[in-house]
Amino acid sequence: MMIQVLIQEMLISFSGLLNNAAQSSLLEQLAGILPEEMRGEHTVAAIGLFVIFMIAGIVHLIIRYWIIQLLHKLDEKTVTEWYAVILRHKLPQRALFMVPLVVIYNGINLVPEFHEDVTSFIVRITAAAMILVGARVFDAFLSSIHTLYLMNASKDSAPIKSYIQLGKVIIYIMAGFFIISSLADKSPWYFLSGIGAIMAIILLLFRDTLLSLVASVQLTNNDLIRVGDWIEMPQFGADGDVIDIALNTVQVQNFDKTISVIPTHKFLEHSFRNWRGMQEAGGRRIMRSINIDISSIRFLTINEIERLKTSHLLKDYIESKMDDVHAYNKKHLKTSNSTLTNGRWLTNVGTFRAYVIEYLKKHPRSKKELTMLVRQLEPTDKGLPLQVYAFVDTTVWAEYEGIQADMFDHLLAVAPEFGLSIYQEPSGRDFRELSVVRG
Repeated sequence: MMIQVLIQEMLISFSGLLNNAAQSSLLEQLAGILPEEMRGEHTVAAIGLFVIFMIAGIVHLIIRYWIIQLLHKLDEKTVTEWYAVILRHKLPQRALFMVPLVVIYNGINLVPEFHEDVTSFIVRITAAAMILVGARVFDAFLSSIHTLYLMNASKDSAPIKSYIQLGKVIIYIMAGFFIISSLADKSPWYFLSGIGAIMAIILLLFRDTLLSLVASVQLTNNDLIRVGDWIEMPQFGADGDVIDIALNTVQVQNFDKTISVIPTHKFLEHSFRNWRGMQEAGGRRIMRSINIDISSIRFLTINEIERLKTSHLLKDYIESKMDDVHAYNKKHLKTSNSTLTNGRWLTNVGTFRAYVIEYLKKHPRSKKELTMLVRQLEPTDKGLPLQVYAFVDTTVWAEYEGIQADMFDHLLAVAPEFGLSIYQEPSGRDFRELSVVRG
């Protein structure tokens, strides 16, 4: 406020000096100091212009070395978040740079004996500079809004960086129109009348930006990706966490700490996987198979059944299953010599499958409320796949891999207790042992 009053007083005083035709003006006195050979028709006007720029320069120095330093000192004494943010993005600094331009814009018309074309040219240049400074002020304002939003945003908040960047693009495009119209001394509507040709150029030059703009709006409005989401996009070698969503690009930090930069519009052209649902559910899926050697699948013997019944995981299952088996066989088998094809009996692979599901239910890190099953897949030349489909109670990669490894360590080690063999293709060692036996 004090600066504005000071500038107004300086301009009023200078205006009074320049408009006092009855007395010898200050400018004429200054011109009289100059040597005779340096005087000319426009000497007084040149001195007036010099004084205007000198006043603007003094105002600029006062702002730069006094006012701005004062603003930073106030920042040290306040704990307000928004004040520190606007200083960091130089919002007041850019706004104060408008003051010297206002001095030049208003003071140039007060200089006497100046050619009208020169005055108009300086006014147009100054007006264009004021428009550019105004655009930069809005730029800093939008950046400040974005920073404050990030500081107070929750984990589920939608990213607004693309909207902020869009706002900046619009501001600078509008500023460009007004700057051109100011320099050409034409109305902005004069240039907007040729908007068709201009739009064709814009579409050609900013094709990817416009496509990314549409994609960014759709990604944000439909909540397809957020900062912090784990996504997979094999087409671009991306497998990691989203660290930035901008107007033109999405940055993904892969698990090997490399950065994949993907054009935003590619997310609408290609498929990608977002693991956010898994993270929000609080559990990560296990879907892995154990390949059972088909030649090891058979019926259990009585001794094996009695031995397996001692397992606390199988006791209830075997007792219940044997009751059903005995009831069925008693009803359907006519003689005690009937073959197993006429009745029912426990198989080692079926009992092992029951053991695995009970093991998963009792495991302290399994997520019981989510899907949990153990199923047989179609047999292949690599055996009978027995697939474990379950969830663990963590989404942390290292913990998940450790829990999964512990589970399958146990299952692979316990399978021989059921008389089952895990399928493995023959290796060179197997052939060497075979040749030794034959020899």
